[in-house]
Amino acid sequence: MTSYQSRLGDGEGIAEELAESQRAISIAEFFEKNKHMLGFDSEARALVTAVKEAVDNALDACEEAGIRPDIYVEIQEAGDYYRLIVEDNGPGITKEQLPKIFGKLLYGSRFHAREQNRGQQGIGISAAVLYSQLTSGKPAKITSRPKGQSDAQYFELIVDTDSNEPEISADETTTWERPHGTRIELEMEANMRARSSLHDYIQDTAVVNPHARIEFDEPGLEEPKKFERVEGADLPEETEEIRPHPHGVELGTLLKMLEATDSYSISGFLQEEFTRVGGKTADKVIANLNDRHYGRGMAWSPPQAHEEVDVETAVEAAVANKGAEATAAFATAVADAIGERDRVAHHEIAAIVDGAAADVETEYDTTFGSTVRENAVEAAWDAVTAERASDCYELVDAATTTRKDDAAIEGLAGRLADKFGDGTHVLTRDALGEYVDRAADMTEEQDGETFGETAREKILDRLWDIAVRVPDDPPKVADVADDRDTASELLSAMRETDIIAPPTDCLAPIDAELVEQGLRKEFDADFYAASTRDASVHGGDPFIVEAGIAYGGDVPVEGNIDVMRFANRVPLVYQRGACATTDVVKSINWRNYNLDQPGGSGIPNGPAVLMVHVASTNVPFTSESKDAIANVPEMEDEIELAIREAARELKSYLNKRRSMQQRREKQDKLATILPEMAEKLTEVTGNDELHIDDSLARIMNNVLVEREVEDGTVRLVVENNDDTNADIELTDIVTAEPQDTNGATVVEMDGEWFVKWSPTVAAGDRAVLEYSVTEEAEFTVSVDGIEAEKLTVDA
Repeated sequence: MTSYQSRLGDGEGIAEELAESQRAISIAEFFEKNKHMLGFDSEARALVTAVKEAVDNALDACEEAGIRPDIYVEIQEAGDYYRLIVEDNGPGITKEQLPKIFGKLLYGSRFHAREQNRGQQGIGISAAVLYSQLTSGKPAKITSRPKGQSDAQYFELIVDTDSNEPEISADETTTWERPHGTRIELEMEANMRARSSLHDYIQDTAVVNPHARIEFDEPGLEEPKKFERVEGADLPEETEEIRPHPHGVELGTLLKMLEATDSYSISGFLQEEFTRVGGKTADKVIANLNDRHYGRGMAWSPPQAHEEVDVETAVEAAVANKGAEATAAFATAVADAIGERDRVAHHEIAAIVDGAAADVETEYDTTFGSTVRENAVEAAWDAVTAERASDCYELVDAATTTRKDDAAIEGLAGRLADKFGDGTHVLTRDALGEYVDRAADMTEEQDGETFGETAREKILDRLWDIAVRVPDDPPKVADVADDRDTASELLSAMRETDIIAPPTDCLAPIDAELVEQGLRKEFDADFYAASTRDASVHGGDPFIVEAGIAYGGDVPVEGNIDVMRFANRVPLVYQRGACATTDVVKSINWRNYNLDQPGGSGIPNGPAVLMVHVASTNVPFTSESKDAIANVPEMEDEIELAIREAARELKSYLNKRRSMQQRREKQDKLATILPEMAEKLTEVTGNDELHIDDSLARIMNNVLVEREVEDGTVRLVVENNDDTNADIELTDIVTAEPQDTNGATVVEMDGEWFVKWSPTVAAGDRAVLEYSVTEEAEFTVSVDGIEAEKLTVDA
């Protein structure tokens, strides 16, 4: 049987027939058949994804309006389906915008904004609506009441996949008890097999959004779970949109920007269209552009007095009919100016000639026209470049190692000098590199001496460094926009220029303090640590990485530590193994931080929770479902550094805890042995019974606190037997009013007086704290600032 493809050339009209079968598809129709790309690839995951998209939208809406989020999430069983309800106290949505936000894919306000946002593409919530209608056949039910309006608007709608437009079946005005906000209700085919992932998402969202209050209800719960906001937690800092950074644009984008700009000059274009580009930075970019577009002028050493060539004689011979005195003065001026320089390029000689001509014209009342000047420039240039072989020798010799044979260096230098030939010797770095390569290849072929890549690069660097930038004006914006090669040169010039990183007011990191508070709110642990890195740049987009650790307490002991991944305050629930954060965690040697890591790699074991948050204007996700961060080296480096900062604090805590454990064990043994020794010594010596506490404190190098009461005077003696200073908070609680407290802070409460000191007791020193009482009293001492294992109280 003959295939369709084999018959394509058999007759006329095949192309037209094929053309008739081609048609455009809408984005909604595409995702209708590829819903797995958006995270709706199973009934279990679909419910989690729908909750995530709705909650993310609610958080964004509240924060943009300056409202602390109060979000309600409920899942109900609805026959063969599950019903998802999400309400927020945000600013509400206008009647005109609401259908498009929920019923049109790729509709949003943040795609072109270079600032941190949870969502940017305008796909998420409309994709949830699409999945709902595909699986249940029912429309989304949306109620929204804009702030300040007396009534709410109620819509029922679906996404028309052929046109990617909302199809509205109900549009009514209604009442709603919320003063402002939005509610969405979706029914969909789903199941609760991913209940743990759903719970993790809600809890993780509460951790990285400590300013939000979230209430969650689902079938089987006796009462909704409530995740309260951290007391006093403010909204994230308001972000500012920034212009693109020169290091982040690509050639096609640059060409588009060049065509759209109102600037005529490259300097104006750079300063107006990019962030972090001022006048000086623009000049540096332009200098690099000129290097690539025009090249640099090779600079040669002027001839010395003993050499046969002479600049003055050559210039004088090139000038005719200007009078002997004027010609001699002109030639002398040119020769002296060139001779004062270590090296000189062709365009510099032209400038010297113009200056000398102007001076002589004034003094001798004669004219040195353009032809005369051009002849003088060429004559001087010929004289300067006549001995360039020796000049090249010095340059090559200085750039290569002492192991190179002198004859080989001389051979390469001579061949290199020949490459320059006649002309102005203005050439790009690439062209200069070709000169070096050809000269080196010829030296290898003819002399058998090899100059490797490193030697060639050093020679090229030496030659390029002494070459002089030409004074030509850069191309105009219109010329660059019309020439792809010149635009590419501009792009390279921008990328190789050292430019300050983008500003970070476009980002709203959580902040280390709030990261720790968020962990404290949701995890009852023994230890917490958090870190926030300084901003870095990837592809021109700024980003900040934060990390936090909670250890011990009620955190589960068995199995791997829990790694919580976040991007722009959104938990990343799925594709854990495909995420850069997970890869970084696995690559760290956690044994260095006192965590168990079988095999020396992989996720460590232990009672710990590790969270990592990436805040960026453009998070590099691996797919449209935004579940994993791509393996971008700059981002991986910052993730590792943030984790290590927090992990170092964990290591210090665990080391100290181990040290205190060993100290307790030693002290317990001594507490068993010393009483027996004291009893024996008392029997043998007949002396009074020894004070075991005092002896134990001195053996253990503890801080010893003792009380003495005599004739109404109360003395607390603090003896520091350690080798470091002790900063303590000592409070004596007494049942009678204290007198003569000598600078102590005294607070009365319910018939008791709290007498407080904050002394610093030097190593090996002691402090005496005194006050008096006029009647019988009871005393209780409290000491803070010293670990219990390093403190002995005999009071």
